[in-house]
Amino acid sequence: MRKWIKLEGRQKRHKIIRKKIVGTTDKPRLSVYRSLNNTYVQLVDDVAGHTLAALATNSPELKDKVKKDAGNVKGAIMLGTAVAELCKKKGITTIVFDRSGYAYQGKVKTLADALRKGGLKF
Repeated sequence: MRKWIKLEGRQKRHKIIRKKIVGTTDKPRLSVYRSLNNTYVQLVDDVAGHTLAALATNSPELKDKVKKDAGNVKGAIMLGTAVAELCKKKGITTIVFDRSGYAYQGKVKTLADALRKGGLKF
Protein backbone atom coordinates (compact mmCIF):
# COMPACT_ATOMS: atom_id res chain seq x y z
CA MET A 1 0.00 0.00 0.00
CA ARG A 2 1.31 3.42 -0.92
CA LYS A 3 2.23 5.81 1.84
CA TRP A 4 0.51 8.94 0.50
CA ILE A 5 -2.71 7.42 -0.85
CA LYS A 6 -4.93 9.65 1.31
CA LEU A 7 -3.17 12.83 0.14
CA GLU A 8 -3.27 11.71 -3.49
CA GLY A 9 -7.02 11.10 -3.26
CA ARG A 10 -7.61 14.60 -1.91
CA GLN A 11 -5.44 16.10 -4.65
CA LYS A 12 -7.44 14.21 -7.32
CA ARG A 13 -10.71 15.47 -5.86
CA HIS A 14 -9.28 19.00 -5.74
CA LYS A 15 -8.40 18.86 -9.46
CA ILE A 16 -11.93 17.73 -10.33
CA ILE A 17 -13.45 20.52 -8.21
CA ARG A 18 -11.14 23.19 -9.67
CA LYS A 19 -12.26 22.36 -13.21
CA LYS A 20 -15.76 23.51 -12.27
CA ILE A 21 -15.07 26.42 -9.89
CA VAL A 22 -13.81 29.82 -11.07
CA GLY A 23 -13.53 32.98 -9.00
CA THR A 24 -13.91 36.49 -10.41
CA THR A 25 -13.34 39.95 -8.98
CA ASP A 26 -17.06 40.29 -8.11
CA LYS A 27 -17.38 36.73 -6.82
CA PRO A 28 -13.96 35.45 -5.68
CA ARG A 29 -13.11 31.85 -4.91
CA LEU A 30 -12.54 31.19 -1.21
CA SER A 31 -9.93 28.44 -1.04
CA VAL A 32 -9.48 26.46 2.18
CA TYR A 33 -6.37 24.58 3.26
CA ARG A 34 -6.25 22.54 6.45
CA SER A 35 -3.13 21.44 8.21
CA LEU A 36 -2.86 19.59 11.47
CA ASN A 37 -2.23 22.76 13.46
CA ASN A 38 -3.81 25.60 11.42
CA THR A 39 -6.44 26.47 8.86
CA TYR A 40 -5.70 28.80 5.94
CA VAL A 41 -8.12 30.76 3.73
CA GLN A 42 -7.50 32.73 0.53
CA LEU A 43 -9.82 34.86 -1.58
CA VAL A 44 -8.66 34.34 -5.16
CA ASP A 45 -9.55 36.09 -8.42
CA ASP A 46 -8.85 33.37 -11.02
CA VAL A 47 -9.56 35.61 -14.01
CA ALA A 48 -6.85 38.13 -13.09
CA GLY A 49 -4.74 35.45 -11.43
CA HIS A 50 -4.08 37.02 -8.06
CA THR A 51 -5.04 36.72 -4.41
CA LEU A 52 -7.39 39.40 -3.06
CA ALA A 53 -6.93 38.54 0.62
CA ALA A 54 -5.55 35.77 2.80
CA LEU A 55 -6.00 34.91 6.44
CA ALA A 56 -5.00 32.00 8.67
CA THR A 57 -5.37 30.95 12.26
CA ASN A 58 -1.65 31.67 12.76
CA SER A 59 -1.76 35.16 11.22
CA PRO A 60 -0.94 38.08 13.55
CA GLU A 61 -4.57 39.29 13.66
CA LEU A 62 -5.88 35.98 15.04
CA LYS A 63 -2.88 34.44 16.77
CA ASP A 64 -3.63 36.00 20.17
CA LYS A 65 -7.35 35.16 20.03
CA VAL A 66 -7.01 31.58 18.79
CA LYS A 67 -3.87 30.41 20.70
CA LYS A 68 -4.23 26.65 21.33
CA ASP A 69 -7.51 26.27 19.39
CA ALA A 70 -5.91 27.02 16.00
CA GLY A 71 -6.21 23.48 14.65
CA ASN A 72 -9.72 22.64 15.78
CA VAL A 73 -13.33 23.65 15.20
CA LYS A 74 -13.17 26.66 17.55
CA GLY A 75 -10.31 28.07 15.53
CA ALA A 76 -12.27 27.55 12.31
CA ILE A 77 -15.21 29.51 13.75
CA MET A 78 -12.95 32.42 14.73
CA LEU A 79 -11.29 32.33 11.30
CA GLY A 80 -14.67 32.34 9.55
CA THR A 81 -15.93 35.38 11.42
CA ALA A 82 -12.64 37.23 10.79
CA VAL A 83 -12.77 36.43 7.06
CA ALA A 84 -16.40 37.60 6.87
CA GLU A 85 -15.40 40.92 8.44
CA LEU A 86 -12.46 41.24 6.04
CA CYS A 87 -14.77 40.61 3.08
CA LYS A 88 -17.20 43.27 4.30
CA LYS A 89 -14.33 45.79 4.46
CA LYS A 90 -13.33 44.91 0.89
CA GLY A 91 -16.94 45.10 -0.34
CA ILE A 92 -17.29 41.38 -1.14
CA THR A 93 -20.72 39.92 -0.44
CA THR A 94 -20.78 36.70 -2.49
CA ILE A 95 -18.08 34.07 -2.85
CA VAL A 96 -17.49 30.65 -4.42
CA PHE A 97 -16.53 28.15 -1.71
CA ASP A 98 -13.65 25.84 -2.66
CA ARG A 99 -13.20 23.10 -0.09
CA SER A 100 -10.03 21.86 -1.87
CA GLY A 101 -11.04 18.20 -1.88
CA TYR A 102 -11.63 18.01 1.86
CA ALA A 103 -14.80 16.37 3.15
CA TYR A 104 -17.52 18.89 4.02
CA GLN A 105 -17.44 18.14 7.75
CA GLY A 106 -15.62 19.26 10.86
CA LYS A 107 -13.42 22.34 10.39
CA VAL A 108 -14.49 22.93 6.79
CA LYS A 109 -18.21 22.86 7.60
CA THR A 110 -17.92 25.09 10.68
CA LEU A 111 -15.80 27.54 8.68
CA ALA A 112 -18.53 27.70 6.01
CA ASP A 113 -21.24 28.13 8.65
CA ALA A 114 -19.28 30.97 10.29
CA LEU A 115 -18.87 32.66 6.90
CA ARG A 116 -22.64 32.42 6.27
CA LYS A 117 -23.35 33.75 9.75
CA GLY A 118 -20.98 36.65 9.00
CA GLY A 119 -23.12 37.65 6.02
CA LEU A 120 -21.41 36.04 3.02
CA LYS A 121 -23.47 34.26 0.38
CA PHE A 122 -22.35 31.21 -1.59
